[in-house]
Amino acid sequence: MLILAGTLHLLFAVWTNVWPFYVYDLWNLARPADPILWQALGLVCGILGIALLLAARDPIQQWVLVLFALIKSAAVSLIIVRAVLHGALPPASLWLLTFSDLVWIPAYSYILWTALRAYAGIPISRNDAYSVSEASAAYRLSCGETLAEASAERVLVLVFLRHFGCTFTRQILRGLQDLEQQADEHNASLVLVHMLQSGQEINYLGQHSEVPRIADPRCELYRAFGLGKGGFLELFGPHVWWRGLIAVYKGCGVGHLAGDGLQMPGVFLFHRGKIISSQPAHTAADLPDLQALFRQDTTEASLQAALHSR
Repeated sequence: MLILAGTLHLLFAVWTNVWPFYVYDLWNLARPADPILWQALGLVCGILGIALLLAARDPIQQWVLVLFALIKSAAVSLIIVRAVLHGALPPASLWLLTFSDLVWIPAYSYILWTALRAYAGIPISRNDAYSVSEASAAYRLSCGETLAEASAERVLVLVFLRHFGCTFTRQILRGLQDLEQQADEHNASLVLVHMLQSGQEINYLGQHSEVPRIADPRCELYRAFGLGKGGFLELFGPHVWWRGLIAVYKGCGVGHLAGDGLQMPGVFLFHRGKIISSQPAHTAADLPDLQALFRQDTTEASLQAALHSR
């Protein structure tokens, strides 16, 4: 797609400079005294065409060039549509717009989305997801215990975080003391699960560096607990934008990507190697609601007791 787009951009550059008045005659427009602006536009497209041909060798690595191409196509599309609506250009110019810019926007967007997924996190080590029991035996808390060993002694509140630059992760960390208190009221221990290499999370935890945590840079523990990657609406939907603006207004801010930017968060009650209550996020903006999580556990326990009594 990039080779085709680059080639057509180069041909457009040749067309506008060799036959600069052709489009004016085609659309019955008055010829300018000097078509230098039209020719300059062609030269810009030619330069972009060369960039696209270079990017075609490694689209993921050269994503910046693809981003510039997307911005150019979007900007030109808006300018031409506006000119047609105001009568400055004839409706026939929309045909040129379709083949020169509009047709490439989906391809550029798909390449950029693929690049984002490629850069988001460390690849998983195996195709099959760990089972919960396998993962709880393999992953260790910062204090040295395996997840299985820690859950045998007490109920754990596992808070799976998004990347540390996310404004919603910052919001959770700001209210971490309150989460610890709520967990303690139910005789449970709070454990954070993050996506950085072990030890790197200290830079983001600040005064909460004593909170037990688990490093999961490959997101395999996330996967074992059923937490996958978010889609476009889950990560960038209107609800996420609205909640994000509120969080930023409250001072949570936004940082650089520190972890897999596509990974969805969630909260679980975990005891004796089993999930006893779950709260997977439906959007990136969903925050832990421990009261609802513990109520869910109580409801399930009551149901189980009723079934056993029967």
